[in-house]
Parts: sequence; C-alpha cells; structure tokens
Amino acid sequence: MAHQSQATQSQTAQSQATQFDPVRFKETTREQWQEAAEAWHRWGPVLSQWLGPATERMLDLAGIRAGQHVLDVAAGAGSQTIPLARRVGPAGRVLATDIAPRILEIAATEARELGLRQVETRVLDGEDLDLPAESFDAVVSRVGLIYFPDRARALAGMRRVLKEGGKTAHVVYSTADRNGFFSAPVSIIRRKAGLGPPLPGQPGPFSLGDPAVLEEELAGAGFRSIVIERVASPVRLASAAECLRFEKESFGALHQMLAGLPPAGREAAWEEVGDALRQFETTEGFVGPCEMLVAVGAR
Repeated sequence: MAHQSQATQSQTAQSQATQFDPVRFKETTREQWQEAAEAWHRWGPVLSQWLGPATERMLDLAGIRAGQHVLDVAAGAGSQTIPLARRVGPAGRVLATDIAPRILEIAATEARELGLRQVETRVLDGEDLDLPAESFDAVVSRVGLIYFPDRARALAGMRRVLKEGGKTAHVVYSTADRNGFFSAPVSIIRRKAGLGPPLPGQPGPFSLGDPAVLEEELAGAGFRSIVIERVASPVRLASAAECLRFEKESFGALHQMLAGLPPAGREAAWEEVGDALRQFETTEGFVGPCEMLVAVGAR
C-alpha cells in the first residue's frame, strides 16, 4: 500500500509538471522572493564574493560607462545595482526593477544610504517592461532570465527599450554538471518531492546552461554580435553546514520545489542536501563548484 501511495504521488507530481502554469509559477516566485528578501540581503557579502567576478564581466561586456542610462531587470536586493550605479556615475541613471516589492525596497535603501541618487527602483515584471522605447543604453539581468516563463517576450521587451546599438547582458548558470553546489540539492529535492525533470523551455536554474541554447534565445529576439563567456564562480564558505544555511534561507527556487511536501518531508530533504554538500568540503573550507555564463548581445 505504501509503495502504491508513493507511486501515485509521483504520477500526480509528474502530471502537474506536464501542466506547467506560468502564471502560478510567477506568483510563487514573487512570494518566495518576498519571504527571502531579508535573508538574501544578509548574505550580501557572500553574494558579492561569489557573483562578483561574473557581475563585473557582465558590466564590462555591456560596455557600461559614465553617463549612461541602464535598466537592471530582476535586480533583487541590488548587489549588482550598486557597482552598476558607480560605473554610470552621477550623470547616469540606473532603473532597478523586480516583481518582488520587498526585496526591491532593500535595493532602494542600500543605494540611498550610499548616496547613489542615480538609482531609481520600480516594481515591474521582466516580461512586461512598461517603459518608453529606445530609452536605455544597456539592459542587464543577473540570474534573472532563467526564471522567466516567457523568455522570448522578456528579451523582446529588453530589445524594444534599448537604443540602437545598445546592449543587453546576462549572467546565468551553466550546466548542472558544472554547478554541483546547486545541482546536487536540486536533484535531491526533485526526487524527494516526486518531481519529474523540467520540460524543455521550462524556467529553472539550468535552463540556459547550454551556450548554444542561450545564443539561440538572444538571436531569436533579434540581438546580434552575441558573445558568451564562461566565468568560474566557486562558492566559498566555512563549511557545508554554512552552505546549507545559505541555500535554505535564501534560495527561493528550492523552496518552490519543496512546497508540496509536508514539514517533515521538507526537513528530511534538507538533511539529505546537507549530507550531499559535505562532498565539497576541503582543507580550506567549503568550495562549491559553480560556473556562470556571461552573455551579451547588441540591438
């Protein structure tokens, strides 16, 4: 009976996966980032160390310079908005957008406390950029595009708001096999929650991990002169336990996948994740494998 019950649950979960609801997915994404906003901000120093090199390369490839007007899509708590604002300087302007008001408020507060008056924040859906056409010199998004249900629409909107010759630049995870610190938890949680593999084109952390797929998406939206680079981005922490706390507190995608399990099931999944993360402990502490792709395309 227990075996039959588990099989039924698995079939139900797989059936639900084949009926992907983009509207509900976006709603739960907003809810998760609303809840994780404070934790994501608290982990700011870790985020800067982890994603800093890929962020700087994104801004380099986008050609960000003083005086430009730049749109930051899915800006979150703004840890990439700050270096962006410093590059454009007082004569420039940065509009940081996100679907989660609470996390965007953190970005606004951070910019205000640093005296970066060139930063403006606005709650906007990355797939519905209600902004004037040809009004930005660049559009950037760090680990945002992978979670858009309709990437084609999002990229079309970004291209529309770019000035002629302007660039869009993105940071995304590469393939799961190069991102063990995240792919191991994802694999465990999918199994525990009875979820099947993601469908082709479905949003998720590794949905643009193949450079060919990423290039195809950008080219399909009309971008040209596309360049994609790999950036090693290991996650360095004191221990596997600290990485578990980092992911448990602030990785909304993992919580979304666990949502269908009862509390005991969720806790069991996290315990197994913690065990798996120990494989990345070294004599120098925890070093989680991670590789980012940085992509740029011109209008």
